[in-house]
Order: sequence, then C-alpha cells, then structure tokens
Amino acid sequence: MQAFVYILTNRTNDVLYIGVTNDLTRRIYEHKTHTFPGFTRNYNIVKLVYVESCNNIVDAIRREKQLKAWRRTWKRELITSQNPRWQDLAPDIP
Repeated sequence: MQAFVYILTNRTNDVLYIGVTNDLTRRIYEHKTHTFPGFTRNYNIVKLVYVESCNNIVDAIRREKQLKAWRRTWKRELITSQNPRWQDLAPDIP
C-alpha cells in the first residue's frame, strides 16, 4: 500500500510540520479543517508544501524520522527544490 510523507507550513512559512499518512487527501483535509487538536491547529499549519510518495508505510515512517532529524535549513532547501514558491499543493491532490 502506498504511503506519503508530507510537510505543512503556516501562512508565513516559518513553522514546519512533517507527517506521514496512507491517505493524503483525507489527512490534508483533517489538517485544513482542524479536525483534531494539537500542533497544527495551534499554529494554523494548513499549507501543504512538500509531498513524497513511498511504497509502504514502513518506508514512509523511516523517511519521516529521517526528515525530522534534519536541520531546518536542509528541510527548507528540500521544499524549495521541489516547490520554489512554497505554494499550497493541496489543490493538486486528486
């Protein structure tokens, strides 16, 4: 089953959240509607700026942990390499 690692940010692009899911459409909807309390609701983190597809959930979790361990500048460079304008990618999700 395919899984995804994703990075969200807030309106000013200064707070990053890295997550993993097997249903990207559902999970992004949950973030955008603040379905659950927590970090993303508290900081209004609703803009999807990076998505990476993995073959399975184990690989996705491994990649998520790797990205979370990265320096902030590396994360920002990764996002910029794929999404230079830091546009919200959510509308492009099928």
